Amino acid sequence: MAKGRILSGMRPTGKLHLGHLVGALENWVQLQNEYESFHMVADWHVLTTSYQDTANIKQDTLEMVADWISSGLDPEKAVLFVQSKVKEHAELHLLFSMLVTTARLERNPTVKEVVRDLNLGTNVSYGLLGYPVLQAADILMYKADLVPVGEDQVSHVELTREIARRFNSLYGEVFPEPQPKLTVFARLPGLDGKRMSKSVGNTIELGDSPEEMMRKMKTAVTDPKKIRRGDAGHPEVCTVFTYHKRFNAEEKEEIEKDCRSGVLGCVPCKENAARKVAHALAPIREKRTKLMSDPSVLEEIIEDGTGRARAVARETMNSVRSVMKLWND
Repeated sequence: MAKGRILSGMRPTGKLHLGHLVGALENWVQLQNEYESFHMVADWHVLTTSYQDTANIKQDTLEMVADWISSGLDPEKAVLFVQSKVKEHAELHLLFSMLVTTARLERNPTVKEVVRDLNLGTNVSYGLLGYPVLQAADILMYKADLVPVGEDQVSHVELTREIARRFNSLYGEVFPEPQPKLTVFARLPGLDGKRMSKSVGNTIELGDSPEEMMRKMKTAVTDPKKIRRGDAGHPEVCTVFTYHKRFNAEEKEEIEKDCRSGVLGCVPCKENAARKVAHALAPIREKRTKLMSDPSVLEEIIEDGTGRARAVARETMNSVRSVMKLWND
């Protein structure tokens, strides 16, 4: 029986951190063995909010793909490609944009959140408003059956399904209606206990050295009521204990007990956590260093994956133009 197909992507913003690893990459690595997987560097999506500065997009792409591969994505199993190098995405986006009203896009909750978070007011670009249509083109270009999302992102897939239905009803059956593949995405807090984000500066990057990890971990917030060694702690509210649960399972129960009793101080607890995280990431860091030492290898992987993606996109667009009675190649 043929494998189902999935499409996932990330915006290239440079080096990835632990949140990306436990929240997405580990899931991607597992899925590549179960599905025909397409993983896209969504560089055009970067422009929807950061169009003023494009100088680092190429380097950020290399950094991100290096992290993907170092974390276990296999270019022989999964198609790793760059969105902007497959021009058919722009064409399908244009055609889909004719099928969606501005009122429908303005109701999109994610667009509303971005406008609020960036304090854009009425300064919303056409590109930002229409990014969900580009996202639909990304997914439907490869006729993805499934889109891995968390439960809070199911609504993001609905517009893609709406566009597929509308296109098929107007012109003919070309696209499947992709289903959200509900995935429990693990959440790892940043060092300040809040959502891990590079812009906030509360991350541990996958390529950080053990020394850098140790330095960062020492800044992590702990139980505010545990002021000095000997004070009883509350691991359930401690950010560092969250890291122990994820990267130090064998000592977790002992650490919890010693924290609650006051035997374990915060400084040695942080140092232990940093060592465990560094040990867990050592294979990733080693492979990443090797890949970044010769970017031409990464460029070849990207070109190969992009070529494979382009072949699928070309077939899709031939079908689209055919049913729409447009000039075909």
